[in-house]
Amino acid sequence: MARTATKSLFTAELIVPAIGDAFRKLDPRQLVRNPVMFVTATVAALLTVLLLVSADGLATGFKLQLVIWLWLTVLFGTFAEALAEGRGKAQAASLRDAKAELKAKRLLGVGDTYELVPASRLDVGEVVLVETGDLIPSDGEVIEGVASVNEAAITGESAPVIREAGGDRSAVTAGTRVISDQIKVRVTVEPGQGFLDRMIALVEGAERQKTPNEIALTILLVGLTIIFLIAVGTIPAFASYAGDSVPVTLLAALLITLIPTTIAALLSAIGIAGMDRLVRFNVLAKSGRAVEAAGDVDVLLLDKTGTITIGDRQASEFRALSGIDKDELATAALLSSLADETPEGRSIVVLARDAFEVKVAALPSGAEVIPFTAQTRISGVQIDGAVIQKGAVDSILKAHPRLGETAAATELRRITDEIARAGGTPLAVAKDGRLLGAVFLKDVVKAGIRERFTELRSMGIRTVMITGDNPLTAAAIAAEAGVDDFLAQATPEDKLALIRKEQAEGKLVAMCGDGTNDAPALAQADVGVAMNTGTQAAREAGNMVDLDSDPTKLIEVVGLGKQLLMTRGSLTTFSVANDVAKYFAIIPAIFAALYPGLGVLNVMGLGSPESAVLSAIIFNALIIPLLVPLALKGVTYRPMDAGSLLRRNLTVYGLGGLLAPFAGIKIIDVAVTGLGLA
Repeated sequence: MARTATKSLFTAELIVPAIGDAFRKLDPRQLVRNPVMFVTATVAALLTVLLLVSADGLATGFKLQLVIWLWLTVLFGTFAEALAEGRGKAQAASLRDAKAELKAKRLLGVGDTYELVPASRLDVGEVVLVETGDLIPSDGEVIEGVASVNEAAITGESAPVIREAGGDRSAVTAGTRVISDQIKVRVTVEPGQGFLDRMIALVEGAERQKTPNEIALTILLVGLTIIFLIAVGTIPAFASYAGDSVPVTLLAALLITLIPTTIAALLSAIGIAGMDRLVRFNVLAKSGRAVEAAGDVDVLLLDKTGTITIGDRQASEFRALSGIDKDELATAALLSSLADETPEGRSIVVLARDAFEVKVAALPSGAEVIPFTAQTRISGVQIDGAVIQKGAVDSILKAHPRLGETAAATELRRITDEIARAGGTPLAVAKDGRLLGAVFLKDVVKAGIRERFTELRSMGIRTVMITGDNPLTAAAIAAEAGVDDFLAQATPEDKLALIRKEQAEGKLVAMCGDGTNDAPALAQADVGVAMNTGTQAAREAGNMVDLDSDPTKLIEVVGLGKQLLMTRGSLTTFSVANDVAKYFAIIPAIFAALYPGLGVLNVMGLGSPESAVLSAIIFNALIIPLLVPLALKGVTYRPMDAGSLLRRNLTVYGLGGLLAPFAGIKIIDVAVTGLGLA
């Protein structure tokens, strides 16, 4: 599976620009988007002013250290966000290289005559010619021809893919290169609004909107900050009542240790990094909300053709009727398929030549091809007065009504039912109105998909296969693939109805698909993953696009969604828990003189009130950069039940977050005292 190029977390190429961006993010207009860090910066600015103009009995050196560490707290927070954005910008740079100044061969409407124009001048609906070696100038649909296309610039995968007019493989992307043949492409997007443009904007973070969970957590953090502001604001009155006062510097230090600065500093970085990890899996999410929803998916709907199966049915067997020689059936099937350019038709020719050594290389001169039509559902050939036909069983019998009640028709139906029960699609073959037998077209299930569905089941996700096949064929494919359920003979309306039914029961639904007929369901689903090989309509309808067109990758998407939610929850738990330890450090230090009884809370045995306050502030600042790697890489997700997962995270991040600051603050206090800093 291809991956886009990534940068290590800590290289000079990323850190140096991130340091500069961290200072630029101190702009109050940017900082106000993070209310907790804005309050921290405001307090730091206030103490900076007071350091110069006010004398409150505290040593200047002590106050200077507090000011420096408060500013570092803010800078560490902006640095975390800048570093996360920097990784996205590095990816965007490589994508932008793929969208260098593109030229287009715009057709003039007379044959293949064209004019060479910049891709930026193309309008929706115009048609361009793309020949061997050309870069595709704009997103569009192939309307004529078939070609091999190298999409490495987008997917990172060098193996070429086929793009052809009609069907579900007609969408092409700007910046990819045609490496054989030629195609005509109708432009489907306005300049600057293409798939690659959106990828660049998204990985840079320019269009990243806060998700509902982020908004809810931000509201909680703002609420806690307001509560602690009020609480700290009441302290001077209590101190005055006790006949003493508390310096503003110490009150400011108390406020910063009370408010949840750790998670506030990392919150934006966690969200940006979550989107970045998805892009590195070659999945483009159009919103962070889709990533979060993936982490809570209950039901996964998958389109069968091209998703669970490889998409092209392959002829695997000829089944002749009684009294019919298989060689005769194979020869007739081959002759009826020589002019059939579909993958199924080509596979029939290959099977006849390989398994039965049919030597016919081409149709004889004078042969008349019978083209397939949606009305007849039959194709074939007329040679020397003989008519050879192949097609759907019902269509062949309908074309020859006198065969309807014969023994041959009954036997053919028995054979075709067996093929359907085995998960195949039968094609009947007839010559001059005489039934010869059937071709077994097998839907080839993608390798390893059964194991992938087992893994989804372990995550608590139910899988449902959606197909237009009859129930017998659908049941066989479902059993082979290992899905939990299936919906046979499904229309676009049926898919929509199933999704709405599941959603009405309170379940989050994910849908994978690649065809235009999947577009309504992809738009309705909570998580709609469109295959990049699919149609433009499918890619526009989904809120994610898999650049590798691997539907089983939804397992990684679900895992990344869960990882994003877990990372945010785990670091929030850690942040709240380590605040408890800071309370034990700073509250006794500030109030011991006013209320000597609070001295019993000095369980860490800190050296002095000043060293306790400074140690807590230093720890409060240093814990942010120490957690940056975890915020960017994400908490490791392992499939397990929700109860076990909750116990594990509470133990690691709850208990760990409670104990780590006690040790950390004590170590810092020893160093501060030993160095005479307080």
